[in-house]
Amino acid sequence: MKNSPIDTPIKVGIVGTGFISRGFTLLLQQQTEYIASRVLTRRNLDSCNEFPRQDLLTQSLTELIEHSDIVVECSGDPIHAADVIDLVFSASLPVVTMNTEFHVTCGSYFVSKGLLTEAEGDQPGCLAALAEEAISMGFKPLVYGNVKGFYNNDPTLKEMQFWAKKQGISLAMVTAATDGTKLQAEQALVANGLNATIAQQGLLGFQSDKLEAGALRLANIAEEKGRTISDYIISADEKARVFIVAEHTEHQQASLEYLKLGGGPYYTLSNSRVLCHLEILKTIKRVMHQGIPLLNNSESPTISLCAIAKKDLPNGTCISHAIGSFEIRGVAIKIIDYPQHIPMGLLSDAVITKAVEKGEVICFTHIEIKPSLALKAWQESILIS
Repeated sequence: MKNSPIDTPIKVGIVGTGFISRGFTLLLQQQTEYIASRVLTRRNLDSCNEFPRQDLLTQSLTELIEHSDIVVECSGDPIHAADVIDLVFSASLPVVTMNTEFHVTCGSYFVSKGLLTEAEGDQPGCLAALAEEAISMGFKPLVYGNVKGFYNNDPTLKEMQFWAKKQGISLAMVTAATDGTKLQAEQALVANGLNATIAQQGLLGFQSDKLEAGALRLANIAEEKGRTISDYIISADEKARVFIVAEHTEHQQASLEYLKLGGGPYYTLSNSRVLCHLEILKTIKRVMHQGIPLLNNSESPTISLCAIAKKDLPNGTCISHAIGSFEIRGVAIKIIDYPQHIPMGLLSDAVITKAVEKGEVICFTHIEIKPSLALKAWQESILIS
């Protein structure tokens, strides 16, 4: 790891050319201690006209590694990420990700192979940072919560095309955000990384106009189960993006009430700022100066992201991509409840070989997929856990 002060800029290699990569590359142009060195893409370089630093683009992973001190993986593709991170670790470089789907698909396999961490900026990283602060102040978390403003399990193509164009993000990304796949993956990662569990398949997701009301409902359930849970609430009006419900010692009760956190025994801490690429640099600095990961899927995951059929899928149905699909959506489950499920992130160019009914969990017995390092990584991490 590099030690401060730094005489020469730290070279940051970036994987992917989407929304996160573009914004982060622009941010690094304002820095002196950190610079973007190369940006890896699988696209034709001539088609990347929207990318702000076309001079940094490369299709060579070797070139990226040779010109980097640290790599930021934000491709959004779990299978591709596994191949990239495997080679990056072989060069002994640390990896910071903004790729929840990678972690819950096969990230556990890589935890012991190098310094791997999800970044602050998206909900899981922001929750991990909030949890770190809370625990340092003596709080004991009961709920790691996400706030969702809108949820539609089965949006139409026309709706998603409209919002993708309006928001300037990919069709797959806006679809995964709308049908809950992104949120379910995030809370699965949080559960695994912060030693929590889930209350039920698909989470609880209480509707609540006020954060505290929904948060306390979740806290009561966590107390009943005797375990910290990872979950969410739906609130169109609530500005908070992530929250923690925690307990504290009786000795602090009067002080916390004076400090406007209420009379206890449960206290809600929240963060309304989730700034994606603008916060990645905080985690890079943490890695380079402290050598400490913020969040990963742990070596022994208990929660996974399964694929639920949005409609009947007959034999021969091809699923070209999993995240942001109109055939399937992701749901958080306990691995022990569905040991034969196939992690959603593995469903790339997959073919249904045994018909699946709408609402059914897709298992390895339903489908044919191509061999990949990501598949091997999932299988080995589950055997270990």
